[in-house]
Amino acid sequence: MSLPVNFPGEPEITLQIALEHGLTEEEYGRILKILGRVPTYTELGIYSVMWSEHCSYKNSIALIKTLPRSGGRLLVGAGEENAGLVDIGDGLAVAFKIESHNHPSAVEPYQGAATGVGGIMRDIFTMGARPIASLNSLRFGTLDNARTRYLFDGVVRGIGDYGNSFGVPTVAGEVYFDPCYQENPLVNAMAVGIVKHGAWASATAKGAGNPVMIVGSSTGRDGIHGATFASEEISEESEKKRPSVQVGDPFTEKLLLEATLEAIRSGFVVGIQDMGAAGITCSTSEMSAKGKCGMRIDLDKVPARETGMSAYELMLSESQERMLVVVQKGREKDVHEIFEKWDLHAEIIGEVIQEDRLIISYRGKLVADVPPETLVLGGGAPVYVREAREPEYIAEVRDLDISTLPVPDDLNKTLLELVGSPDIASKQWVYDQYDSMVRTNNVVLAGADAAVLYVKEGNKGLSVKTDCNGRYVYLNPRRGGRIAVAEAARNVACTGAMPVAITNCLNFGNPYKPGVYWQFREAVGGIGEACRVFDTPVTGGNVSFYNESPVASVFPTPVIGMLGIIEDVRRACRSYFPEPGLAIVLLGKNLGHLGGSEYLARIHGSVRGDAPPIDLAAEKALQHALVRMISGGLLGSAHDCSEGGLAVCLAESCIVGRPLTVGAEIELAPTGLRADQLLFGEDQTRVVVSCTRERVAAVLRIAREHGGEAAEIGRTGGSRLLIQKLVDVSVGELADIYFGAIHAQMNPVT
Repeated sequence: MSLPVNFPGEPEITLQIALEHGLTEEEYGRILKILGRVPTYTELGIYSVMWSEHCSYKNSIALIKTLPRSGGRLLVGAGEENAGLVDIGDGLAVAFKIESHNHPSAVEPYQGAATGVGGIMRDIFTMGARPIASLNSLRFGTLDNARTRYLFDGVVRGIGDYGNSFGVPTVAGEVYFDPCYQENPLVNAMAVGIVKHGAWASATAKGAGNPVMIVGSSTGRDGIHGATFASEEISEESEKKRPSVQVGDPFTEKLLLEATLEAIRSGFVVGIQDMGAAGITCSTSEMSAKGKCGMRIDLDKVPARETGMSAYELMLSESQERMLVVVQKGREKDVHEIFEKWDLHAEIIGEVIQEDRLIISYRGKLVADVPPETLVLGGGAPVYVREAREPEYIAEVRDLDISTLPVPDDLNKTLLELVGSPDIASKQWVYDQYDSMVRTNNVVLAGADAAVLYVKEGNKGLSVKTDCNGRYVYLNPRRGGRIAVAEAARNVACTGAMPVAITNCLNFGNPYKPGVYWQFREAVGGIGEACRVFDTPVTGGNVSFYNESPVASVFPTPVIGMLGIIEDVRRACRSYFPEPGLAIVLLGKNLGHLGGSEYLARIHGSVRGDAPPIDLAAEKALQHALVRMISGGLLGSAHDCSEGGLAVCLAESCIVGRPLTVGAEIELAPTGLRADQLLFGEDQTRVVVSCTRERVAAVLRIAREHGGEAAEIGRTGGSRLLIQKLVDVSVGELADIYFGAIHAQMNPVT
């Protein structure tokens, strides 16, 4: 059998070239051992992208496998398919997933964010699920920096333009600002889709002789080595890697969506996978490895939109809006006609073979012959457990003596400043650029604790939310990981939904640094602990390492995408006070924890202390009590206490329903806490709810039956927020600051 060859002009492979491709000396030696020879240039490119962190998870998979990855309502195990799949009853399932597009967005914010949305949508509809919603989780530097405003504007426009053109509503998300994200923003995109039981497709190749088709857009040079780019730190060289950022076309993707769903419904599709990171390389190798078979691919058959492309470029291109499809032999014409009807390419580029070999030819020459199993996650790709060591900063930042901090003289001013903080202020400037009403599935819109979507086949609703306080994870990674899951679950519970499963996007620095790997290990441990208590298994997700610049590493930011189910969507609860004359009840207890709080960061300029303590069993009990109250029709509103503490929670409850605004008068039982602790402490497992006077007793009884503390603390009405004798502010002034803060910074008066 002939051996693969290089084309004239391609370099002979040496260790130095392997190192330049991001491989280590040990990994290059491993490739030599696998192949029994020196790889060709194309083969080296294949291994370099498939063994990059972005594709292989080589520094994370050992820890990721410790998370609960099955059970509950899961229909497939984590990582088995393109996205997680959760049973919601009535013969329906939800496919959902979150992924990062951080490095591309740092270099080219508009296309980086847009293609992040496009990629996650393809992961959903290659499952056979129709996307019904998009979410995101974003992190940037401080808004007083011109580059931050440029990145923020570009990312939001990219998300909005792609999602709006594609026709899927962006319904929820979160945005935080901190200097640590100045050079390395985080852009995490999540998508949710619906599919009937038994109608989903698998990313598997099988059946020797079955044709392999590439469908969708032509292949160009955009995105080459994008996966490798995502597996290194941001630096001054990053700007030169703009060609590694893909270019998206949402209108083509819309055609691809309809054609793909029709092809899957035809029954002629054996397996299908999106061409995301590493393009043809990833889809051919992963589908082959999963099916325990191989493929023979002829790159001359790949529709190319640029002339003179090499085999290396064709294999590694990350051009968007493309799929790899394995078709039943004899049904090629039927599938081709479906894609042709939607004005899309559908070309046979090879076939499935029984041998576990990925055999690639181009221009009559064999350019690659590798075992696909050696390329993939869970197969022959390297797996590492790195050195972990608690970083020195932990002891320093945990050292916080609250008594040394002065209590502000003007607590009204303090509350107004917190409400205007970019972390807390309304993100209306963002979501006004998103079409949240297309497809008319939305019951509770952006700006609430979580979005609620109506499942039109019945009365069920889905509640979805992304959440993570990176500041907490920085101070205490394990506790911060627990809180990220708990708050996401609490947010969906506040709408009346029972949390059922999560997807996660784990954003960290360089795993080769012992302090970073310790953060990662601890955060994953905390996420796993919370998921086991809440019975919310991890359906899959993404790990994004190397989120660093020459200036700093980002806060460790393990974003949680939570899915909850509302049995009767007509009972869905909103987060704002709906009318005057209602009783206000606090579920949970005020403990006055200020460590890691927005108050400490914003008012005192300090990120110090410990993350708030959390009792996971008590948190689960609170969520179950909330769902019981809301499903019983007892509550007018429910809003969780998070950034800014009780005072900010009450202020938001008064104003987020604007143009409806409702004041409140609050009287709290004596606690012995300082005024700033009482108002702005970020204790966990607390929710502010409202109900009619007649229902107070039932609300208190249910809370106590679930082992929680609850107390009536006030009533709604008037035009001011009054808290003890500590706060007395106009609801109108609160609303103006809350809704205008980010708009003012993004549209400065010159």
